[in-house]
Amino acid sequence: MFDMFLKGGPLMWPILLCSFLSITISLKKGFQFQGVLKELSCEIEMIIKKNPSYLAPIFDAVNAGKTEKEVGFIATHQIRLIEKGLGFLALVAVISPLLGLTGTVTGMIKSFQIIALSQTQINPGMLAGGIWEALITTAAGLFVAIPTHVVCHFLENQVDEIALIAKESAIFALQQKECNAASSTINHENASTLYSQIEARRHNGD
Repeated sequence: MFDMFLKGGPLMWPILLCSFLSITISLKKGFQFQGVLKELSCEIEMIIKKNPSYLAPIFDAVNAGKTEKEVGFIATHQIRLIEKGLGFLALVAVISPLLGLTGTVTGMIKSFQIIALSQTQINPGMLAGGIWEALITTAAGLFVAIPTHVVCHFLENQVDEIALIAKESAIFALQQKECNAASSTINHENASTLYSQIEARRHNGD
């Protein structure tokens, strides 16, 4: 296996680095997102009471009397912090096949150089090194890029789900704040109405 790796030429090393980055980021973000979604899997009222660390700045802004626009800005900032690292994963998915393609080009250049410099009849074995490099780097780049792209898409869907829950929780908290401003206590019927509005938004994909 290592012998085949060496036959792929120097571009195999950056492809190997891309594979390590892909695995590391995928595992880290995968466990992180699973933990966040598990923490946010309860009802919205319970989420607000639990005040999870990822959403705490949003609820703090609501309690501080920030406007809806300001709360939305803070919520967007929190989501950006959560998804931090996915950009590198997407970059790996793009760069890996390009590195493989570059290896294909350099491998073919080596093969044609051998043909150009040869003064005798061309032996297929003389071209094997360049062809090996061309094929191995292409395959290696694709082997890294394809699963990385799939994982990146899966993680982006999880971020979208977290963002939706954050948006729903922020809207619910703002509406609760408005009701509390109009009345010292909010009765069970009003709370149920607010919750129903949020659930309706969730089903409508708002």
